[in-house]
Amino acid sequence: MPRSVDTVVFDIGNVLIHWDPRLLYRDIFGNEEEADRFLAEVCTHDWNLQQDLGRTFKDAIAERLALFPEHAEPIRAWDSRWHDMVPGAIDGTVTLLEELKAAGVPLYAITNFSGEKFAECQERFPFLANSFRDIVVSAHERCVKPDRRIYDILFERNPLDPAQTIFIDDSAANVEGARAAGMAAVHFTGPEALRRHLQGLGFPV
Repeated sequence: MPRSVDTVVFDIGNVLIHWDPRLLYRDIFGNEEEADRFLAEVCTHDWNLQQDLGRTFKDAIAERLALFPEHAEPIRAWDSRWHDMVPGAIDGTVTLLEELKAAGVPLYAITNFSGEKFAECQERFPFLANSFRDIVVSAHERCVKPDRRIYDILFERNPLDPAQTIFIDDSAANVEGARAAGMAAVHFTGPEALRRHLQGLGFPV
């Protein structure tokens, strides 16, 4: 019989740290409507995804400047003021992470993240650098969740059974991707709901 779930795999953005580009662009434009238009038409989700796939910020900014020179200042801010999109840690989840670590629970992470910005975040948030046995960063692997490949990389690099892992992500699509890879998975909606879910699985939190 397989053992029960005993290993926790975290997403990073909007699970352990807040990330919301609207925070920066509402400040730049002074209103929500212009900020939302800029994010829908200029610095878009699909454009940002290329950084998560390994494109450098230098190349990304140059590409947008060539297409939208009239938006030069806010485009450059995506890099120079990137940390304004990240107001801080999600304290309740970080507390859970620390409790799990203290109890000796094996901890891992799979994150869609620019390699450059993830390195900066590990300096800014020490728990991202010292809590995990391994972190699969999309930019390093040139693939993103919910692609099956990024989950498989974790199990190729580590002696883990997917059925004994619980994966936590704020994206329902990424949760489904983890389940397709054989993992248990939970859709993150907040620290307290996550605590109850982990307690139900027998984790000491």
